Amino acid sequence: MSFSKWIGGGLGWAFGGPIGGILGFAIGAVMDHIQGPQAEGPTAQGQGQRPRMGTTTGGDLAMSLVVLTAAMMKADGRVTQRELDHVRRFFSQQFGAQQAGQLLILLRDALKREIPLNDVVSQIRHNMPHPVRLQLVHYLLGLANSDGQMHRSEFELLKHIAHGMGISDKDLGSLSAMFRTLDPSAAYQVLEIERAATDDDVKKAYRRMAMKFHPDRVAQLGDEVQKAANEKFKKVQEAYETIQKERGMK
Repeated sequence: MSFSKWIGGGLGWAFGGPIGGILGFAIGAVMDHIQGPQAEGPTAQGQGQRPRMGTTTGGDLAMSLVVLTAAMMKADGRVTQRELDHVRRFFSQQFGAQQAGQLLILLRDALKREIPLNDVVSQIRHNMPHPVRLQLVHYLLGLANSDGQMHRSEFELLKHIAHGMGISDKDLGSLSAMFRTLDPSAAYQVLEIERAATDDDVKKAYRRMAMKFHPDRVAQLGDEVQKAANEKFKKVQEAYETIQKERGMK
């Protein structure tokens, strides 16, 4: 999926509201770079724009990720070049080098602006379906873990964001456990069950989680997002296989 498609015909409700307000100038600049000086981008600060209801697009997910990444980076009051390089590597891994560069243009602009986090999170919750919100939190967890560790302050902010988006503690715990070594303890957390669960409960939990995290639930967002969603799906399968092996289940 090309970036111009993300922002042009591919940008839906994120074009307006607080997300559009934060990224309005930067989106216009990127469109000028892609299409030339006659390109039409969102109005400055998103004035006069209202979120368009309907299916969430890959552009909506990307813009939400950029703004929430900026909020996380600004949480400690300072942004370093090391952090920007860290985000660049993560974006490149997830979306490819070209799109990562374009996302960083938006991120650098977002870092200069005040981010009304609760308003942004509310916009996402009311417009983005639950499977896509899960993918968004998975991206944020991946970003926080990509330097090999998750700082407590990062997790507390992620927890605040997740709760605001309507993501339960169980779902957040499951997603977080996917970034740990999948020993039996983490495997049970991925499947959102206790060790005392029966074998039948384990099988039911696996079917439930496989359905919740199936890549087809975000297929409309493009190949890059579906590929990332497949990582979650594989972790559910690995968790089930780990528990099967521990219990000697067939």
